[in-house]
Amino acid sequence: MNKADLIAEAMRLPSEERLQLSEDLWNSVIDDEQWMPTPDDLAEARRRLEEHRRNPSAAIPVERVLARLQSRFG
Repeated sequence: MNKADLIAEAMRLPSEERLQLSEDLWNSVIDDEQWMPTPDDLAEARRRLEEHRRNPSAAIPVERVLARLQSRFG
């Protein structure tokens, strides 16, 4: 099975199972000791944090993000 087939099969799962699958996949990456953020990743995270600290009102509330995702993906 190739990646496209695997994705197509996963997309047929109910949303709760897709969410669990994504968590399982993400956790498998985090648990991999070889995975580490790059210096560029860390620099971007620091930049975003500093941007948020300068203007926290620009952040999008999680409720709005979740509502947007729900309306887009069901």
